[in-house]
Amino acid sequence: MPADHDGTAPLDVPETPGETVLPGGEYIRERFDDGKRDMTRPDVPEPLGVPIYDNHTHLEIKDGDDFPYWKALDAAGRAGVAGVIQVGGDVESSEWSAALARQDARVLAAVAIHPNEAPGYAEAGTLDEALAVIARLAAEPRVRAVGETGLDFFRTGEDGRRAQHESFEAHIEIAKRHGIALQIHDRDAHDAVVETLLRVGAPETTVFHCFSGDAELARTAAEHGWYLSFAGTVTFSNAKNLHAALEVADRSRILVETDAPFLTPAPFRGRPNSPYLTPLTVRAMAERLGIDADELAAETAENTLRAYGSWA
Repeated sequence: MPADHDGTAPLDVPETPGETVLPGGEYIRERFDDGKRDMTRPDVPEPLGVPIYDNHTHLEIKDGDDFPYWKALDAAGRAGVAGVIQVGGDVESSEWSAALARQDARVLAAVAIHPNEAPGYAEAGTLDEALAVIARLAAEPRVRAVGETGLDFFRTGEDGRRAQHESFEAHIEIAKRHGIALQIHDRDAHDAVVETLLRVGAPETTVFHCFSGDAELARTAAEHGWYLSFAGTVTFSNAKNLHAALEVADRSRILVETDAPFLTPAPFRGRPNSPYLTPLTVRAMAERLGIDADELAAETAENTLRAYGSWA
């Protein structure tokens, strides 16, 4: 496919999904659209010189036009994204994620009860049942992480924090039991997450998904060998704390993700995100670090394979 003058290619997509069958269909959630966003999908960026991986994405969420997982994965491949980790946040999306990973070699899965979902399960008296499902799914060979789990003090108040803590500690135990990675969501809860990890013992592979901390937290992570996964937010000009954190982070523990369909990297902030835009974040990070983009791409790919194992 010929590239445009700016190094991008048109967003052509395949016409059929193949034979993959997923519980609930191609989508099971839809992102709220307030009608104010530019919903145009960016073109496919020029691939980097080495294959890269999207460490965290949500292909089950519809955002705007019809762009289901199979179209997203095709576009990702044309952008040089060799594989993605499809992440669950409740029982339904975790089962969907595991099912996709079973059927598509480009996908590994992470399964969990999101911290903002934990209070609802607890109130309904079904948190233990939900955690049992996560533990069962975590035993599958292509489920390589427990996540996203953690603590979120931004959306959940004091009343829900007990359930969040209970759920988080249970997820830590599941990850350690199965010897797989832990992907952490820690919005407005950095100190509490670190305290929990140190108190109960972090899994050998611990990842701060969509890292939102500062240089101090980056240094703490480096001290303990924890991974930092940077999303499109690191490309934002006003993300000074992330820029500072990136500059002091242990490069052997840096990962990259989209958190799609959210957090689209600059210059497309606010538009629908997808794994094929991962190269934009890698290039912005490399520019910030003053290194060649292919060098950083190779490092993040090596780090990803160390954290999760091979997609093959």
